[in-house]
Amino acid sequence: MKRYRTRRPVGVLLALTAAGGLLLTGCDSGGVADHGAKDAASDSRGGSAPLPAPGRPRGQGEQRYDGGTSTGGTREPGETGDSRDVAPAPDHLSTFALDVDTASYGYARRTLSDGRLPDPSTVRPEEFVNSFRQDYDRPDGDGFTVTVDGARTDEDDWSLVRVGLATRGADQEDERPPAALTFVIDVSGSMDEPGRLDLARESLGTMTDELRDDDSVALVTFSDEAETVLPMTRLGEGRGRGRVHDAIDSLEPAESTNLGAGVETGYATAVEGRREGATNRVVLVSDALANTGDTDADAILERVADARREHGVTLFGVGVGSDYGDALMERLADKGDGHTTYVSTTEDAREVFCEQLPRHIELTARDAKAQVAFDPETVAEFRLVGYDNRRVADDDFRDDRVDGGEVGPGHTVTALYAVRVRPGADGHLATATVRWLDPRTRAPHEESGDVETDALGDSVWDADHGLRVTATAAYFADALRSSTGDAHEGHGDYGDQGRYGDQGRYGDQGRYGSLPGAPGLGELAERADALAGRTKDEDVRGLAEAIGTANRLT
Repeated sequence: MKRYRTRRPVGVLLALTAAGGLLLTGCDSGGVADHGAKDAASDSRGGSAPLPAPGRPRGQGEQRYDGGTSTGGTREPGETGDSRDVAPAPDHLSTFALDVDTASYGYARRTLSDGRLPDPSTVRPEEFVNSFRQDYDRPDGDGFTVTVDGARTDEDDWSLVRVGLATRGADQEDERPPAALTFVIDVSGSMDEPGRLDLARESLGTMTDELRDDDSVALVTFSDEAETVLPMTRLGEGRGRGRVHDAIDSLEPAESTNLGAGVETGYATAVEGRREGATNRVVLVSDALANTGDTDADAILERVADARREHGVTLFGVGVGSDYGDALMERLADKGDGHTTYVSTTEDAREVFCEQLPRHIELTARDAKAQVAFDPETVAEFRLVGYDNRRVADDDFRDDRVDGGEVGPGHTVTALYAVRVRPGADGHLATATVRWLDPRTRAPHEESGDVETDALGDSVWDADHGLRVTATAAYFADALRSSTGDAHEGHGDYGDQGRYGDQGRYGDQGRYGSLPGAPGLGELAERADALAGRTKDEDVRGLAEAIGTANRLT
């Protein structure tokens, strides 16, 4: 399979100065996993392919696009000329904020292991897709690489196109700045269930032993009220590490869940203990089953807006428990410029606190957005899979006042599109661009990548390992969202929304949802099992087991 990656800066690209990600020593002998990514040198030279997003207006009816001007319209298929010289019409643009959350997949696996199908409203396909390692090339400096590839599905003219974005690997331990972490721990009655508060205690204790002496930790607990159990404490000063352990060991379940009070007190503690030159982060560990005080994410986060905006304190949400307030935790993370994950076992917790947390603490990009432009001469219809609550208006792609996603070192972000290619079409298929702000200077930067129609020659089931895993995870999420036998809202037959565009009709996909060429769960389980056997990948083995369980439950 061919991959196309073109990276070029827009305007003057200043060197990003974000410090390296937090590495927790002792987690493994090799440090933080880079998710199988290959290190690649960053090429900052300009390229000849166009940027997908129309530039800002230059005059009546004119737009800047790849250094030129145009009327901003689109040619009809068959019209002479290169359509890539013309800014695509809005129908051919897809824009979304980046998202590296994985909680939806983790919670679905927990629910299935308990013998239940997950509520379709908790299934977010992008979080299933982004739960798996990808081998995208990485830049050797700050910023992103953009890789675009794809393959054909079993439905005529339909393909899956994958947009992969990757940041540099996390820096070595001796290069990272100190960390100032405020842990906000839910000690409400619901956390007394085995695998909740005890898992939090164990995880925090392990992490405390592995942090460096110049790191700092604060601890806030909440039930019906919130309490700062330990102010910001540097681990290497006096009995600092011992005081943190004492505070963790004292955690006991209490009454109701006043999540709003916990978050507010946590942010206040983080701001009070904020360290210049350090990574300042609130880590919320909770089942997010709020039943006292404010239970609305917007209201909760609005009260701590100054901490987010003025002090740059961001939020990392760690979900626990068989009953879990998925929607509230996700909204808190989105509003708090952060991310979510979910843990249900000691192994999950070790991965989160020893591997994922380093990639979630330090930022290499703020307000990151992606925009994909599909060529109207080769593409008849397309649809972004997932990212339902991360969509951004196309005109806001370069409006840096509009919120995007926050991405740290060592991350990969994957977006998958279902694309119907015009019969016999050949040539340019799409251009993907990512735009982000330097975390410190707020200077904007962009990188782009292209894909041609001849990249779609293989079947998705014969594609490379990464794309097959992506497709399998997406098909699984699609099936779970339609697991009641009726198309879930936003899925199935979308109706004819016009010849082009993001709402095109895939046709009758039956009970297994909206993605073209979607196999039944039985077939999908067999394909996932074979893929896991060939690759010896434990993460893929877990995916195959989850699909098999879902198949039995349906």
